[in-house]
Formats: sequence, C-alpha cells, structure tokens
Amino acid sequence: MKTDTKNFDCVEFMHEGALRIYEETKGMTLKEEMAYWRRKHLEAVSELSSTAGDSACCDSGSGGK
Repeated sequence: MKTDTKNFDCVEFMHEGALRIYEETKGMTLKEEMAYWRRKHLEAVSELSSTAGDSACCDSGSGGK
C-alpha cells in the first residue's frame, strides 16, 4: 500500500481558524462579540452574493429558508 504525504491538514486548519477568532474576540463584551459575528455574517453573505453568478451551487433568493 502506497502512502502519500499530506499537503493539507484539516484539523490543523480548523485549529488555526479557531485561534484566529479567539485572538480577535478575546476581551470583548457579549455585545461586542455579537456585533463581531453579525459583521462577519454580513461579509460572508456579501462575498457569496458577489460570487453567486460564478456558480450554480447557491440559490441566493431562498435565504436558506
């Protein structure tokens, strides 16, 4: 059986992302953290909307409901 070297470690990637978010939000009040997540959500929706024409995978009209 041939074993290849991994080029991408999913667990490490997830841990790095969690650490980045922790560093960005540590010391925030609950109100500040809620505003942080709302802003990040709006950024993600905006990015998805701008790329929606590039792919048929997303139906931006349904709103996920």
